[in-house]
Amino acid sequence: MKHIQTEILIAAKPEKVWTVLTDFEKYATWNPFIKSIAGEKAVGKRLKTFIQPPDGSGMTFKPVVLNYDTNKEFRWKGKLGTSGIFDGEHYFRLVYMGENTTKFIHGEKFSGLLVPLMGGVLSKTEKGFQLMNEALKRECEKV
Repeated sequence: MKHIQTEILIAAKPEKVWTVLTDFEKYATWNPFIKSIAGEKAVGKRLKTFIQPPDGSGMTFKPVVLNYDTNKEFRWKGKLGTSGIFDGEHYFRLVYMGENTTKFIHGEKFSGLLVPLMGGVLSKTEKGFQLMNEALKRECEKV
């Protein structure tokens, strides 16, 4: 198993961050990592997601929503091919820190047979998370 977790402080309330994070239609205008998401935002529903890590190939996958707790957490689980080969449980958490500040926690837990062989891909993925976090911060802090 491999776990990647990144964090950033955003000068906005969780409601604002959530609104930007869950407005999938606008991802192409600001998100450098997750280029698109389509589908119903509800537990048990399948999304169609296209990601492109920096200096990496793009990939479309169809994760299942595990949690959609408004203004708090959005979590899904995707897989490459069959379960157990290369699975990822991706999450976004929002923690209100007071003073109009939200901690955005963005991570993924990877499991499966191919994880030990995916070091380069996972490094690019972590960089993609950081780029997305910074872009989300800019988008939420626009006046």
